[in-house]
Parts: sequence; structure tokens; C-alpha cells
Amino acid sequence: MIGSVALALGMFLAMFIFMEVGRRVGISRLKNDPEGFQKGIGTVEGAIFGLLGLLIAFTFSGAASRFEDRRWLITEETNNIGTAYLRIGLLATEDQPKMKALFREYLDSRIATYKKVPDMAAVKAEYNNSVRLQQEIWDFSLVAGKNPNAMPDAIKLMTPSLNDMIDITTTRLIAVETHPPIIIFGMLTVLSLISALLAGFGMAGSKNRSLLHMVAFAVMMPMIIYVIMDLEYPRLGFIRIDQADHVMMELRESMN
Repeated sequence: MIGSVALALGMFLAMFIFMEVGRRVGISRLKNDPEGFQKGIGTVEGAIFGLLGLLIAFTFSGAASRFEDRRWLITEETNNIGTAYLRIGLLATEDQPKMKALFREYLDSRIATYKKVPDMAAVKAEYNNSVRLQQEIWDFSLVAGKNPNAMPDAIKLMTPSLNDMIDITTTRLIAVETHPPIIIFGMLTVLSLISALLAGFGMAGSKNRSLLHMVAFAVMMPMIIYVIMDLEYPRLGFIRIDQADHVMMELRESMN
């Protein structure tokens, strides 16, 4: 988060500097060619600002969509675990305590996996622990399902719900790792700086620089980029997805 704030501040300074450079270039051009100062630049400015707006729109829309998908997957995984946990009742009475204990340990591991962000080494270790518990739950369900005291077709009913519970962990992992190529953010940064340069150039016709407009433009662009980055990495910045984790915690409490 500190790195993102520093990046935003650096972007703000760069935008302000580029506007000032553009303004000074414009003043020089105005002195040398006052009649042709604004001729032929409107089309270029329109194309660049239009491209910047389009890139921001697509990048922001994609980030917001991925944010909602990640939040929905938390609910989906919680539902899958809850369904599989309820079907423990199909097993023999003597097998249920061990299976419930495995589920409690597994859900604790799943919650801890995402709580340990941004320590990626700890996240990977906890994820591997979840995979180990998945295998234990699967193996034990196959044995317990053959117990003569289990409900008829216990295995047939347990295995699909366990399969859904296991598969969604991979889906969530891929969703977390899915981001636009870094070149997209590079293009967004470069276009923002070029736009600042052109905006400063356009202000050269005024005798005094408008600090209000310069600061407003220099603030808004880094702010938009920061929000997009926050949506892409919702466990690191001010925009948080952690609130969606409460459904998993409530399910864990119900297992006590």
C-alpha cells in the first residue's frame, strides 16, 4: 500500500512537471509563431485524449469486473464447503466427528491463506496445507462411505460436493493471479504524461498559469490509476475484499 501511495505521488509530480514543460514549450512556440500556434494541433490532442479516456474506461471496467468476480467466488466457495459439510450427516455416526474435525481444520486453512497476503511465501505454504487437507478429506470420505452404517449412496452424494469444494480453490487462485499485462499500465502512464504535456501546451495562450487546473489534472489522473490498481489488488490497498471473508468466518463459527 505504501508503495502504491508513493507511486501515485511520483505520478502527480511527473504530471505537474510535464504540464509545466508543455506550457513553456507552448510559450516559446507562441512567441515564434503567434498566428500558427494552435493550428493543426486540435486533431492530435483530440485523438490522444480520446485514446486515454478509452484506455481508462476499459482498464477500470475490467478491474471492477474482476473485483466482483473475486468477491463472488468467496461466497461460492463458502456455499460449496457448507454443502459438503452438511452431507457429513450421510456418514456413519462413528465417522462423523473425524470428518467434521478435518473440515474445521480445512476451513481454518482456507481463511488463513488469504489473511497472510502480502506474505506470498506464507500464502503458498498455507495453500499447500489446504491441498493436503483436501486429499485427507477425500481419502477419508471414500473409506467412510463404504462403512455399512453409512446412508445408502453416501459416496455418490458426498463426492460431487467434495469435488466442487476442491475445484473452486483452483478457480479462486487463477482469479487472484489474473491481471492485465503490465504493458497496459505502462501505456496508461505514458498516455497520461503525454496528455499532461499537451494540456500544458494548450495553457500557453494564457498570461498566467492556472494552478487550479494544473493541480486538478495532476491529481485526478494518478488517483484514477491508483483506484484501478487497488481494484486489481484488493487485499493490499484501501479498497478491500476482506469484508467478503465474513461469510467464511460465519460458516466456521457454525461448525463449532
